[in-house]
Amino acid sequence: MLKFGFIPAALGVAALAVPVAANAVILGPAAATCASGERGVLVTVAGLKQRSGKVRVQLYAAKSNFLDKGVWLERVDVAVPASGNVDVCVPVETAGNYVVSVRHDLNGNGKSDRKDGGGFSGNPDVKLGDLIAKRKPSLSATTFRVGNSTAKIRVVLNYVQGLSFEPIG
Repeated sequence: MLKFGFIPAALGVAALAVPVAANAVILGPAAATCASGERGVLVTVAGLKQRSGKVRVQLYAAKSNFLDKGVWLERVDVAVPASGNVDVCVPVETAGNYVVSVRHDLNGNGKSDRKDGGGFSGNPDVKLGDLIAKRKPSLSATTFRVGNSTAKIRVVLNYVQGLSFEPIG
């Protein structure tokens, strides 16, 4: 099993969608939080390999144990929309420093498979060897700040391609 927040679990959480502009929709149960600019994280997930399956976004406190099993603060699972941006709102209780991990469960089976993609806030360079050795990216490369309004970040997904782990394209 891969680590890095790609923790298999049931992906049955219902997602709300709130339109924010023409063709733009915020996904997740806390969509209204980000749409109104309240404290949260609006994660734009980029670089999907396919428009299928589920996306899981997990929020961690920016501490040395980030990405450890079970220490996530919030988890949002949404179905990948057929088109448009994949903007997922994650609620944040208090202002502070955080890390986000994203997993694209390509076939939606709730398990981490070789075909699944993943990424982190800050878009650090993660090598296939890092995944195999279960080395997490540095805290400094993945940390971002949330104040009293919605923080916006972009996470580019990486997929195993031959002997590398990189964005599609």
